[in-house]
Amino acid sequence: MNDAYHIYPLSEKALTIELNNRISLDNHYKVLSLQHFLQQLFIPGFIELVPAYCSVTVFYEPSEVINKIPESKTGISNWMQHYLSAQLNSWQPQQHISANKNIIEIPVCYDDEYGLDLNEMAQYHQTTKEEIIRIHTGNLYHVFMMGFSPGFPYMGILPDSIATPRKNQPRLKVPAGSVGIAGNQTGIYPSESPGGWNIIGRTPLKLFDKEKSQPFLLNTGDTIKFIPISKKQFEELT
Repeated sequence: MNDAYHIYPLSEKALTIELNNRISLDNHYKVLSLQHFLQQLFIPGFIELVPAYCSVTVFYEPSEVINKIPESKTGISNWMQHYLSAQLNSWQPQQHISANKNIIEIPVCYDDEYGLDLNEMAQYHQTTKEEIIRIHTGNLYHVFMMGFSPGFPYMGILPDSIATPRKNQPRLKVPAGSVGIAGNQTGIYPSESPGGWNIIGRTPLKLFDKEKSQPFLLNTGDTIKFIPISKKQFEELT
């Protein structure tokens, strides 16, 4: 491996491999390439791989590691770090497997009823809410990671012209489907929850359905485009 990386324990059952701390598409493509590489390995006690902006976390079951590799019982985390470091010596990032090339369209109603913070954002940027909507719907967004609640996509990178700090006072309840902005990220709340993102609209799509074999509508690496719809269209799709 040519690029620097850092491996550190996240818990007694997880190790994180960090590829510097730079948030960019190029760096995230390397993260997805690393995830693909690790999926091909035999990792003792392996449970799951979780990619994020600049890292991949390997979750494993310590008891299985000991059963498969008895010498690891003197220090499972240290053994796993050395094992992964040795494997990474042969990893070369592959850009061509980095992202989903299909564009997933997400309908969003930016009506005042759903765009709770559009007017405030327009004042912050000294522009109009129509201009914020135009910019938000005029770009493609990359899903960098799935976050704090099941199905929540962290997407970017937003242009500076609409990037907006999180709200000082988070809401206790943000409706499911709400589309928000925080810093240079945009995201969608898959279920009702507290949240401090600036809400600019709402989608009628269901992002998380635990009854489905594939419960998440979106996944890390997807490419997203927001499509503006009217309030009537929103109600018809709900």
